[in-house]
Amino acid sequence: MSEPYVQSPAMVKNRPILFVLCLLLIPFFGLGLAILVIWYLQCKATVVRVSDGEIMLEKGLLSKDRTELKLSNIRSTKLVQSFGQRIFGTGDVQVFTAGDSPELVASGMPKPQELRQLLKGG
Repeated sequence: MSEPYVQSPAMVKNRPILFVLCLLLIPFFGLGLAILVIWYLQCKATVVRVSDGEIMLEKGLLSKDRTELKLSNIRSTKLVQSFGQRIFGTGDVQVFTAGDSPELVASGMPKPQELRQLLKGG
């Protein structure tokens, strides 16, 4: 089973201003460091995988929440990028199968155009 896309959300590139604020808060009782550790764990605990015929979004460190969709069931995709996300090459990809609300939302993903192209090709 080949996996052409396996990524976790980008931490610094997705929210550079928050990162700088956390660095500035480190001298204040280590508050910034605590925020950075929690933020890092949240990013690493989220993974998007596109493999042969399906996409899977897995969230969670101790408990897991998995959403799997067959690529053949995808009706449309939507890429949302703020100005800062466009500069740093990240974005939010929404995947629709039926209805008006997205079935899967991958926020802060690096190379979102690559992910969207893989989903369109399925």
